[in-house]
Amino acid sequence: MLNGAISMQIILLDKIANLGSLGDVVKVKDGYARNYLIPQGKAKRATLDAITEFESRRAELEKQQSDRQSAAQAVAEKMDGLVIGMQRKAGIDGHLFGSVTAHDVYDALQAQGFNIDKNSVHMPDGVIKMLGEFELQVAVHADVTARITVQVEAE
Repeated sequence: MLNGAISMQIILLDKIANLGSLGDVVKVKDGYARNYLIPQGKAKRATLDAITEFESRRAELEKQQSDRQSAAQAVAEKMDGLVIGMQRKAGIDGHLFGSVTAHDVYDALQAQGFNIDKNSVHMPDGVIKMLGEFELQVAVHADVTARITVQVEAE
């Protein structure tokens, strides 16, 4: 507990990237648990009652997780290899006046009917500031990713 950070012990009700799998009891920062994991239904406080309830519902939760992963796999197969065209104002040298952000890509995917999480578009090199083709990853599920290509052209 550095710098006054308070941690909370929780039990995960879903697989969370870089945190753990279904049923793991982990310690996270209090705010992360209270503001994100618990309201999203991804975790519960690790009380004795919650752990016994989890154990009684384990098979049901594992089936739900498997169903979500199968649905995510189907979405990823449709999305894999998708090319998204975007037009932006650019200078003669190919530099954009502005940039293409993860939110812009998210909006384009939503417009094409893909219902994904806002934070699922990964831009490893940061925002796009040049004309050209850029390969990005979209995390459809904690274990499922799709590769898409963003093609940025001049207006």
